[in-house]
Amino acid sequence: MVEEARASRNLGLDELLLLNALWQDRRLTTEEATRLTQKPESEVRVVLNRLVDAGLVEPRGERKGRTWHLSAATYRRLGQPAAYVRQRGFEPLQQEQMVLQYVDKFGRITRQNTCTLCQVGPHQAYRLLKSMVQKGLLIAKGQKKARYYERRM
Repeated sequence: MVEEARASRNLGLDELLLLNALWQDRRLTTEEATRLTQKPESEVRVVLNRLVDAGLVEPRGERKGRTWHLSAATYRRLGQPAAYVRQRGFEPLQQEQMVLQYVDKFGRITRQNTCTLCQVGPHQAYRLLKSMVQKGLLIAKGQKKARYYERRM
């Protein structure tokens, strides 16, 4: 992968460090990339966005929850396209279906259950559950930390 990338563009030390970390750890937060490169966050974001522009990396999420992972094209070049699908995780529609199946099986679901089930952070789980309530698929019961979600009857 690095040889092919070098043939069409020059990669600096920071790009190589980040690509290596992504290959080993499969995903990276901006904060982790900042520690790894020992550069300010603004500079690291520029480097990560250059890797996105080069088609080597993809962002996922927004703002503080953003993570970075190798692109589908990169996994394809490495001969491991299935690894991309495993890494990319589930699309929102699949997440909704998993939540509904969980609720059908166990009667209700919490935000923490959703985090574990869908492999997402607490804020993403909250947004997913809130969206499902707005669509009329679930109903929220309980307050704050005791909140859980059931199927709308």
